[in-house]
Formats: sequence, structure tokens, C-alpha cells
Amino acid sequence: MQKNVFCATLLFSILLIVPAFAEVSSVDPVVLAAQKQRIDVIKAVSPSVVAIFGAEGAGGGSGVLVTPDGYALTNFHVVSGAGNFMKCGLNDGKLYDAVIVSIDPTGDVALIKLLGRTDFPVAKLGNSDKVQVGDWAYAMGNPFLLATDFQPTITYGIVSGVHRYQYPAGTFLEYTDCIQVDSSINPGNSGGPLFNDRGELIGINGRGSFEKRGRVNSGAGYAISINQIKHFWDHLKSGRIVDHASLGATVTTSLDSTIDVAEILEESDAYRKGLRLGDEIVSFAGRPIRSVNQFKNILGIYPAGWTLPLVYRRDEKKNTIYVRLQALHTTAELQEQAGQKKKPPAKPARPGEEKPPQIPNPHAKPEPAPPEQYKHLYVPKTGFTNYYFNQQQQDRLLKALNSTSNFSDLKGTWTLTGKQGDGSEFTLTLADKGVGFESGNDIFLQSLETGNYVDEPPGTGGLLAALHHFRLLLSGQSERFTDFYYLGSERLDGKNELVDVLVATQTGTISRWYFNKADLSLRGFDFYLTENSEVCSIRFEQFQTLNGQKFPGELDVLYGNRPVMKLKIERLKLEPSDTLKK
Repeated sequence: MQKNVFCATLLFSILLIVPAFAEVSSVDPVVLAAQKQRIDVIKAVSPSVVAIFGAEGAGGGSGVLVTPDGYALTNFHVVSGAGNFMKCGLNDGKLYDAVIVSIDPTGDVALIKLLGRTDFPVAKLGNSDKVQVGDWAYAMGNPFLLATDFQPTITYGIVSGVHRYQYPAGTFLEYTDCIQVDSSINPGNSGGPLFNDRGELIGINGRGSFEKRGRVNSGAGYAISINQIKHFWDHLKSGRIVDHASLGATVTTSLDSTIDVAEILEESDAYRKGLRLGDEIVSFAGRPIRSVNQFKNILGIYPAGWTLPLVYRRDEKKNTIYVRLQALHTTAELQEQAGQKKKPPAKPARPGEEKPPQIPNPHAKPEPAPPEQYKHLYVPKTGFTNYYFNQQQQDRLLKALNSTSNFSDLKGTWTLTGKQGDGSEFTLTLADKGVGFESGNDIFLQSLETGNYVDEPPGTGGLLAALHHFRLLLSGQSERFTDFYYLGSERLDGKNELVDVLVATQTGTISRWYFNKADLSLRGFDFYLTENSEVCSIRFEQFQTLNGQKFPGELDVLYGNRPVMKLKIERLKLEPSDTLKK
């Protein structure tokens, strides 16, 4: 009897199991292929995901490696309390030292550099402009700092929205043109990567939710678009505190639903180029403008200082201008966000009154000592996140400049002679005491002894003062500038050519130097008598060898967007003396 019961039970169990096996074996191959693809994507991208910890182990977040030599992206709010050096773990189980490079407080982005290798695994960059609602999205990182073994947590969902705008209500952060996903983004995920289903990096995870809802996942996560970060990439490598752009104007929706200029600063480049109140904004940076939010989204993904095309309509006529964008924030505001706010001076003691003793804060924690072998990689300087990396970029460009010509021992008077575009002869004299220009009966002089720079010749925007900057840079006298630094990269004149940019200032004057990104050749420079003055643009053409030095054969001079002079250089005389031709 018991044997019969056992056999019946066994038969019943087999009958239950067989359909289950049949069901498994009949799973649609498409489903199995999709599952395999997900597993393959996760396996391929996980090595590039970074778990970030503060130097003392408190707090942290996530990041993603983007270059083999260790540059990694994360959020500003992740590194803001982590110190100048931090610890980073990868899914190989190893812990690496890392140093802060640069921060973008407005865009909530930071760049760090992992140390100790030159062959780090990296993420492949995608194109966030191609992301569509409904695309699959992988959010990866270290939520709640759970990944003590540095294996990233993966959440999988869809893209819920694109080109989202999150205004900075009560905060400094402004998320523009961001990607909305329903993939879970929780505390600790911040700074981690957002991948598409091809394993391409399309964004950097930001806050899981905003403002009143706190940071608890609510099904609406936001990622900073990778295309925005591409625009800022070289700015982030500069070691600076990076700022976003402002047009110097605000827009509003009119009664007929057009997007019109509501306010505009007269000192803005947009105003100088002709934009006025009431003009309709048709397109900006090559993208059509159909709403105020759309305009803010596009403007917010560009760094301060870029030149971009803007099309506006007035009286049924379209006009195209190229506008240099100004900074969104003041230097003081950026420094405050970076913890570099200057403390007000203490009140002086009254006569006969002793200065009160300074009582140390018993709860203040000293900055952890940096790793001995890497401490040279951090150089503090006001206005910079890490000046060391700016120095590296300066050296790279100046080395390229000196490789074609070396004027370092030629700091005396320079005399340039040649013909203008109309055939008239000219002589340019550049010396320590002044810069002179002579053509026919016309003689113009810029004295350098008073520090008062003027528009000479008139209507050029200060060509002679600009050529003083030119001589200082080429002769290796950058130390004579009040400030000198690497800015980042941009499109030359708002067109296609990508250039690296050096900035020099002296007694209120500013020059921006443009080096071709591909071959590092010097393409020209822009000069401003003051921060808000019209630009004097000088572009170099047809380099030639003069007096043993490679030198521009032509100087094309523009004032604003208007050509004013073409100087064809025929002879270059370099003298050791410091005499100015009278």
C-alpha cells in the first residue's frame, strides 16, 4: 500500500514538473536574447564605475571613468565635502587614490583623477541628443554606500523624459537639458553613470528628486546630459571653478506665442551685436526656440565665454549674429560655492586696547594629509579648484608655441614692416615703453608707461595695446601679465574649428589666445580694452619664416564683426635695445 502511494506521489510530481520544463524551454528566443544583452552590457560597463569615498571614509558617492589615465566624472555635491584627495574603488576590488581636478557648481559636475595607473577601464561616450523617451536606461553606482566590495548596484528602467529643466529655486544648482528616468536613483548614486542599452554613457546621475521632496527616490530621477559635459570637458580639465553662460538678456512668451527679448543689458555682447527689446528669438546655437524653458535648456549647456549663433526676427526680417556669452555668476559667487569665500577683516583694536585672543574651534577637523607620492598634484590658488592642472595645460600650449618659434631671448624692440590691404606701407614698432604704428602721414602711439590703454588707431578696439600683449606672449613674458591661465576649449568665432584658449589680463585689458586643437598652431587672439568693451579680433594667416622665426604673414584685424585692417608682414627686425621709434 505504501509503495503504491509513493509511486502515485512520484507520478503526480513528475506531471507537475514536466509542464514547467516545457514552459521554460518554450521561452521566446527574443526574450532570452534581450536578457543576454542586458547581462553583457552590465558586464562590459561595470569596470568603469567608481565608488567614491572621502579621505577619512565619511560620505561618498559614485563616478565613472572616461579616460585611460584616470579622469572620472562625478557630481559637485559628491566631492564638495570629500577633501582635495579621496579614495576610489573599482569593481576589480582595488582601492585607488584620487585628486580633485575641477568643479562646476552650477551644473553639479566635478572632475577627479584616479592615480596609480594609465590603463583604467573607461566608458564609451554616447550622444545624449539621440536619447528618446522609452529608451532603456541603466543607472549604476553605490547607493547608500552599500558596495563595500566596490561592485556597483544596477537599476534598470526607461527614459521618462528628455530636455528637462530644473530651475535653481533656493540653490546654486541648475539642471538644464537633463534626462529624466524611472531607474532608481538614490543617495550614493549621485555622480554615477547612466548608460543606454548599447553600453554608451549618456548622462551623469544627479539628484533623485528635487527641493521639497528631498533625496528619496520618487520614480523621477535626473541625469546631466553627456553632451553638456562634452561642451565643458576642456574647461573641467583646466582645474578652474567653471561657470555657465548668460546671454545678458532674458526672454518671455508674447501674446502671439513667440519668444521675445524681455530685458537686455546694454553692456552685453548681444546688445553690441544688435539685439534689442522685443526682438523675437528664432533659434539659438542652431536649435529652434519655441518656449522659454527650451531657451534656458539650450543656454545652460554652454560655458561662459563661448561664441554661438543667434537668429532673431525684427519687422519680419531675420538677422543672424554671433554672440559671445558672458558669465552667469560673479567670481565671488563661484568662490563662495567652492568654499573660498574671503573672510571680512577683523575689527582693529581701539587705542590702548589689547587684541582679543583667538580661540580655536575644538570641533574643527584638519584637512587629512595627502598621500606623500601624490601631494605635488594639488596646488591651491584662489579662483581655482586645483591650479596644478591649469599649469599643465599652460605648459602644453606654450611648449607648442615655442616649438615653432622661440622669441624668449628676443625681448627687445620689434619692428614689423609691410603693406596694408590697400597697398600702403606701414611700420609697427613694439617695445617696452610703447607701441607705435606709422602709415603715410598717420602716426599712432600707445604709451605703456602710464598704464592707460586707449583705442589706437581709433576704431580698432585697441590694436596697439593688443600687439603689446602679442609681444609679451611670444617673447615668453607671461609673468608680466596680471593674470594668465588656461580657460578650456571653444569653437573659434562660433564656427567649426575647435581651439584651446589661454587668457591673459593686464591693467584691466584682456586677451584670449586661440590654439588649433588638432595641431596646436596659434590661430589668433581677441583683445578687450575693458571687460565690456567691443572686441578687437586679430587672426593669423599664411605663416612664413622671417629673421629665422616662424611668424604670421598676415594679420587680419576686425573691430566687432567689421574688418578694419589687413597687415601683410614683409620684414621683421628684432633688436636687443628698448628704444621706441619716434
